[in-house]
Amino acid sequence: MANATTNKVHLITGGFPRGALAGHDMDYARLRLLQFLAEQPHVVTTVSADFTDIQACLADTHLLITYVAGPYPNEEQNQHLNDWLEQGGRWFALHGTSGGKAARVKSGRTMVKTSHHQTLGGFFLNHPPLRRFAVQVNGEHPLAHDLPASFDVDDELYLIEMQGEHQVLLSTQIDKDPSPPGFGFAYDKDTSAQADGKTRVLAFSREVGKGGVTYISLGHCHSPASNSQPFVDDSVADAGITPGVFRGAWETPEFEQLLRNCIAWGLQAA
Repeated sequence: MANATTNKVHLITGGFPRGALAGHDMDYARLRLLQFLAEQPHVVTTVSADFTDIQACLADTHLLITYVAGPYPNEEQNQHLNDWLEQGGRWFALHGTSGGKAARVKSGRTMVKTSHHQTLGGFFLNHPPLRRFAVQVNGEHPLAHDLPASFDVDDELYLIEMQGEHQVLLSTQIDKDPSPPGFGFAYDKDTSAQADGKTRVLAFSREVGKGGVTYISLGHCHSPASNSQPFVDDSVADAGITPGVFRGAWETPEFEQLLRNCIAWGLQAA
């Protein structure tokens, strides 16, 4: 049993299958998240590559952080996760956590909605090639501490279908998915647009019982070994040539502040 002065965190970073890079520099993301956790007093962190043994990993844990590209909790694991949230746990989810299982279709691949998307509160549809876009910040959100009203970022612009009630933290404005034909994942309808037809939620929080979830879609990173971007928008690199090393939001003060805010939020209930 953790003592009263210890905040226990469980960090999941990894691709699918277990140990795969899955188009992301998992080592970089893991290291940076551990560095931010090290800024907090009395934190003890356990680390894994997927949701295996999640029930045991969450025992006495205050905060779960996930940065994954492929791994997702199955029905049984999601039930353990949901029960833990109901009892007061907090889940800080990043980037590909809103994805998970992909299925083959005639036009390529499509994402499959599973129970964990309802627990999370969001479902990934697609993203266009890496691009620069404007991010609007909801200044009334508790996690907007020390953030500007807006900022620009180079990243994957995730199109997220919202699930259930939520409070928007970050958003952007686009009329339609700017992906070129055949790029990314296929979907029948763009259900990521909000009522005005152009607002897309990039980050949100939601309550689950005594606990809660915060999700931020930003945070793509890759190395030469993990790069799977066929090309990028010209706003990111000349002639759309994909940079071998890409850190994007991770190298911005706004994203760093977001990470600190979310980690502090996750430990508040400890």
